[in-house]
Amino acid sequence: VDAFYKPIERVYLAMLSFSLKHRWVIGVACLVTLGSCLPVAKSLPGSFLPLDDKAKFQVTMRANEGTSAEETMLYAERASTLLRQLPGVTHILITVAEDDQKTRNYAQLYVDLVDPNDRELTQFDIMNQARDKVLPALPQDLRINIAEVPDFSVGSNTQNVQFILSGSDFSLLEKYADAITGDLKKSGLAVDVDTTNIPGRPEVQVHIDRDRAADLGVNVSNVASTLQMLVAGVKASTYPEAGEEYDVRIRAEEQYRADPSSLALMNVPSTKYGNVPLTSVVSWADGTGPSRINRYGRERQITILANPAKGIGDNQVSDFIAKKFAEQNPPPNYRLQPAGRSKSQAETAAGFALALGMAFVFMYLILAAQFESWLYPGIILASLPLTVPFAMISLKLFGQSINMFSLLGLLVLFGVVKKNGILQVDHTNHLRTLGRNQYDAIMEANKDRLRPILMTTIAFVAGMAPLILSKGIGSGFNKATASIVVGGQTLSLLLTLLAVPVIYSWVDDLREWRAKRASKRHVDRGESELDAILAGHLPEEGGHHHPVPAE
Repeated sequence: VDAFYKPIERVYLAMLSFSLKHRWVIGVACLVTLGSCLPVAKSLPGSFLPLDDKAKFQVTMRANEGTSAEETMLYAERASTLLRQLPGVTHILITVAEDDQKTRNYAQLYVDLVDPNDRELTQFDIMNQARDKVLPALPQDLRINIAEVPDFSVGSNTQNVQFILSGSDFSLLEKYADAITGDLKKSGLAVDVDTTNIPGRPEVQVHIDRDRAADLGVNVSNVASTLQMLVAGVKASTYPEAGEEYDVRIRAEEQYRADPSSLALMNVPSTKYGNVPLTSVVSWADGTGPSRINRYGRERQITILANPAKGIGDNQVSDFIAKKFAEQNPPPNYRLQPAGRSKSQAETAAGFALALGMAFVFMYLILAAQFESWLYPGIILASLPLTVPFAMISLKLFGQSINMFSLLGLLVLFGVVKKNGILQVDHTNHLRTLGRNQYDAIMEANKDRLRPILMTTIAFVAGMAPLILSKGIGSGFNKATASIVVGGQTLSLLLTLLAVPVIYSWVDDLREWRAKRASKRHVDRGESELDAILAGHLPEEGGHHHPVPAE
């Protein structure tokens, strides 16, 4: 062990001695490291959750409005046949009209894959193959989204990036949404780009001739109630059975509801003529309309949906959408707000910033109580930000993103680095109380603490290694936490081992300077009091001045 450790110790002590004699070098290195935090972090993709191979994904499919459930099933079965040709696919479950609104032209395909340990391609590689090979073979008017099976419900939409576009004029919302999604598709940053605006639903639009109705003595509300009875039906009575009451509704039979010409068979009450044909006050025409009207804060809204492309983070897609919306120069009452995972990601970032700030405050207070000093805790806390760029670099090396679990790993990394700093500072303080000078105390303390710090680091990294190497279902969350801890601790170890002693020497110099200055003020005050006594100007207990008698 010594044959392996002694060379490391000699190299470290030589570097430490150089650092103490040329402290500006370490100071510049620390400043450069801190300055690289933001650029390195911005180069990484950001997401709410890490990529995790669950051995399953889902395909949602929406046919044109008016498509029957039987036709939708045929589309889904065709997609299923193509999906089964992909490597690793074992089972596919098809559901039609199983959403909350029982939409007949909506289908979902749940695709099961073999265990990640038994295949070479990841789940996300297979999903990309489905986009490249399956989607082009299906009708282009189908709206298809390929996504992970969500870990928890975030609404009916499964895309990772979701933004709500709200305002008063729906035509303007459509214009903005079409412009943003068009640019997003061209950018190559996202796949499965879509919106919740689904026009084209066939409908019969009935128009009331109000002037004609007034001439015939027909109340407009009676026209509306007659149309309601024809299409939706009206409650006529209740039917009791087994202690329960059931509403009895009256409406036209299916064959009449489906044929607009049946309006000619309906009459409407008139104050002048008793009853008049409904067709005498209304006209109708075939048209299209939205499948449903969505509102947000009592305003019309359209949700923009997208999944990031391979190697792209949710944050990059979100920034692009926000930028393109700003380029539209919308009126002040038109807003773009995150929803779903995008909203959760923004809330998590804000919450983590608050938690990190509170963690630094509590760490400082605890260390101040331990060292009985307000200066020495700053040495340890100053070393923590130095690990951030190395932690970000480790995420890049392991192909991870900045997400909720990697941020938790950053807190763990801070805890390990803080422990190492405590070992260095505490032992140096102990040697200083024994009368060692600053240089000798720092050199000896860090020599004594090098071995336990290396042992702890090696044991910690070895314990985290299985989490990084694992490939099973759910391993993505472990990798996100372990990669930032292992990489950050390994890459930043040398700098922190040199930075803590150098920062300690600066703080110790500051402490000695303050002590000398306080001592000088005390001596100056004593000399002033002595001069006052000799000059006879120092008041005694009675408050009267007694001049010193002349010799």
